[in-house]
Amino acid sequence: METEDLTIFMCGDVMTGRGIDQILPHPVAPRIHEPFMGSAVEYMELAERAHGPIPRPAGFTYIWGDALDEFRLANPDVKIINLETAVTRSEDYEDKGINYRMAPDNIPCITAAGIDCCALANNHVMDWGARGLAETLSTLKNAGLKYCGAGGNIGEAAAPAVIRTSVGARVLVFSAGSGTSGIPRHWAASEDGAGVNLLPDFAPRAALPLKDQIKRQRRRNDIVVVSIHWGGNWGYDVPEDVRQFAHLLIDEGGADIIHGHSSHHPRGIEVHNGRLILYGCGDFINDYEAIEGYEDFRADLGLMYFAKADPSSGRLLSLRMTPTLIRRFRVNRAGRDDALWLRDMLNREGRRFNTRAEMGEDGRLTLVWD
Repeated sequence: METEDLTIFMCGDVMTGRGIDQILPHPVAPRIHEPFMGSAVEYMELAERAHGPIPRPAGFTYIWGDALDEFRLANPDVKIINLETAVTRSEDYEDKGINYRMAPDNIPCITAAGIDCCALANNHVMDWGARGLAETLSTLKNAGLKYCGAGGNIGEAAAPAVIRTSVGARVLVFSAGSGTSGIPRHWAASEDGAGVNLLPDFAPRAALPLKDQIKRQRRRNDIVVVSIHWGGNWGYDVPEDVRQFAHLLIDEGGADIIHGHSSHHPRGIEVHNGRLILYGCGDFINDYEAIEGYEDFRADLGLMYFAKADPSSGRLLSLRMTPTLIRRFRVNRAGRDDALWLRDMLNREGRRFNTRAEMGEDGRLTLVWD
């Protein structure tokens, strides 16, 4: 039986902890353990001083803002995010400078957007220790959210989230993280220890477990997404070993989409052998508003990525992108000037990958590739 094309939504980091947790109905205690801030409320106050009052408590749909209309228009079959926060009331914080957590009772802010899968192999999911991770996993499970990239042992952390769609195909989502994104080495899951699915490096041998998992799990008409937290927060450079690792996962591993994240701003896009590689998606939801530094990267701008793929071949058919702007802890449609800025950035960074973006009259972007 032939299957219809699949549309998959992806975005950058969804960071619903700290200041954003404080505006939601059931926040954790606001005390944080940072060098320059003692309370998560201070992040909310910074944003309000810059752009005006934020409702408190905000409804669970508030943070998604205009993204909800985009979901209705695009009607994606699957929605995947990198959830970059612990979901816990644990007080066992890691002394690492920045610690993100959201109250478990605020998990409806994720389900309110109809999210299907949360990738968890990132550098904040274990900010509140093993107990915090265990509560995160149980909260997601109880909310009916699929997750991947973290678990009670390496078997669980490396296993894919399996999403069945209404068009007769499945989407398998694998999640892995690199120490280059700031994930502590001791967070790595082991045979009998909880943690994240941590990549040792980007050497070809590091891809072997992922390749083996994909081979064992994949069925006919599956689309395979590998969601990877890699690289630093700032800059557009894509190291050659990262690019070759992505190519290897596609050419030998059977991946159809590489969903890369960690950078606080979008990066260039490649289409390799008909498969999509997002090297960095930027932040989609965060509490960084009005924090000074790195303004040239426009970290307040993001993209909603809607990738249409053919399940029978895994090939990318189209990539539509909606430019967004974070204001008052809410996702907003970006204006024309900001959309043009994102288009020009994608074109500049896409030259080495032979990709470019075209902007339609509606302000949305479409990827073009050779």
